[in-house]
Amino acid sequence: MAAGPQPTIVSVVQWGGTPTPLPARAQTISHITIHHQGEIWDPAAAVPAYLVRLQNWSRGIKGWSDIPYHYIVAPDGSVYAGRPWQIAGDTNTEYQPQGHALLMLLGNFEVQHPTEAQMHATAWLLARLQNRFQLGSNTIASHLDYSSQTVCPGAHLYARLGELKAEAEKLRLAQTVQMGPAL
Repeated sequence: MAAGPQPTIVSVVQWGGTPTPLPARAQTISHITIHHQGEIWDPAAAVPAYLVRLQNWSRGIKGWSDIPYHYIVAPDGSVYAGRPWQIAGDTNTEYQPQGHALLMLLGNFEVQHPTEAQMHATAWLLARLQNRFQLGSNTIASHLDYSSQTVCPGAHLYARLGELKAEAEKLRLAQTVQMGPAL
């Protein structure tokens, strides 16, 4: 996995979304679950515009409190905040995401391959989440590991899950992850 610059997290306000009020009682994060968008990502597409549409669909059509994921990783390695981690995510499948920090990589990894920038940013984000919530590599899995109703995160990303975990562990143990602003 190619090392790259340390990403920063683009806030909901920065990408043009509307923040969700925090709950009176936050969920306790005990797992990190990796998803893919499941749609072919056009490199020319604007991520902020997509996120605004996703937020509107999630709230208006699905009736969810926000985007179902806590963090979104773009092909260029940019990381975007989704719903606050304090609020459990949502899913269209049977698994219960309570206690899971949900990461979604843009793209359909049954067809496309995650970019090296995406892989680096995801490993960086995994390490930050592991440090923040004091989690080991055994708490990182994919949507497919919890649901028989999906192929998410796609074969091309699923095949690289071990690589992601190893890189995140290396970053976490080497203490090279800059914690920056609170997740």
